[in-house]
Amino acid sequence: MALSPEFEVIRDPLWDNIRLDRAALAALDTPTVQRLRYVRQLGHAFLVYPGATHTRFEHALGAYHLTRKALASLEERGELACVPEQDRMAVRMAALLHDIGHYPFSHALEEAGFPSHEGLGVAKLVRGELGLRLRDMGDGFPDLVGALITQRSRSPLQGLISGSLDLDKIDYLSRDAFMCGVPYGKVDVDRLLASLTLVENDGRLEVGVHEKGVSALESLLFAKYQMYRNVYWHHAVRSATCMFKRAVRAAVARKAIDIAAIAEATDDALMELLLRPANDRPDNEWTELSGAIRARRLYKRALDLPASDVPSGVQPWLDDADLTARVEDALAAELELPRGGLLLDFPSRSSMLGVDLPLRLRTGAIDRLTDEGRAGQLGLPRVADELYRSAQRFRVFVANPVTRSLNGILEVATLPPAEIETRLRAGKPLLH
Repeated sequence: MALSPEFEVIRDPLWDNIRLDRAALAALDTPTVQRLRYVRQLGHAFLVYPGATHTRFEHALGAYHLTRKALASLEERGELACVPEQDRMAVRMAALLHDIGHYPFSHALEEAGFPSHEGLGVAKLVRGELGLRLRDMGDGFPDLVGALITQRSRSPLQGLISGSLDLDKIDYLSRDAFMCGVPYGKVDVDRLLASLTLVENDGRLEVGVHEKGVSALESLLFAKYQMYRNVYWHHAVRSATCMFKRAVRAAVARKAIDIAAIAEATDDALMELLLRPANDRPDNEWTELSGAIRARRLYKRALDLPASDVPSGVQPWLDDADLTARVEDALAAELELPRGGLLLDFPSRSSMLGVDLPLRLRTGAIDRLTDEGRAGQLGLPRVADELYRSAQRFRVFVANPVTRSLNGILEVATLPPAEIETRLRAGKPLLH
């Protein structure tokens, strides 16, 4: 195999020049990484924000770029002296490869109950051409990268890959806002990177932030809140996402598509599989739903409530994709809608504004920022619950208009799973 050049520079619309070292170039041109060119970063958001067609490939390059900058900043201050070069390279490669296991269309299929993309990605680190390239970088090197991706690493640099200040988050918030054309995801990136520091905690080093970077950290947290409220959980984006989840689950249940094939597919390849006519099932649910998504005939909101108006007793069965689908079918029948014609949506991201990292004060003392914030320093986490509940919404999407009030669905959502099961098995109505 010919050696890769020492480095190459790629032009990026967000970060301008991204310099790739030899290790990154060796991994970049493998089929596993090139697949990310055809997996959109924001799933169905392009149906609302036409510019949101950027991909996981661009995001991977951006995360890698920010990791290089963060390491350079730490190195300049002499904070990496105790971190071996192979560990530094593993962090750079983890940033580049953290999304190689991603399904098509963002996180929709993990919401639908499919295995996590991190686990799929780690398995790919030791397979095929990418596995060969990574093994050439040192004994056990794929394991070092995999441990960082799955948050199992003991490296002091783990916080650059996952945590309150991970560089993945900084890139996707900045990139998503830029490509959507919205002003919500603004992050003081340079200040944040310059404020990173390694702090000793219980005899171990971990990534923290200097006191001078607290305002920049707050800009990151607020950007995340704004992007969830205005982009990621936009009602039309969520409608398309719910329709897509339903289509894929129906196709898998009827063995029209194999789960393993889905994990290797690109966005367009999976849509083609869903849209392919089945001679033995000409009127199948997944083809109709997929065709509606492709034509942007999205389900409309029949109920749309902020989380603050949702009873606190809402049951966790809404996170059970199988039970939720059965409830949806029962409700659709009661409302004289077609099977799959009613979809429930109550997305959750309880750690949206979570913070847990060391804070180096100007005096040199070490404190810790948590979800309680810190008096005189970080106030945003103390109002995190209110912000989260203002972003989160309970929605009912329907294929056709309904004249009946749907407020009774909130009561259904508060029923324990056992009661739901009892009513479904007995064929009892869920709505009164």
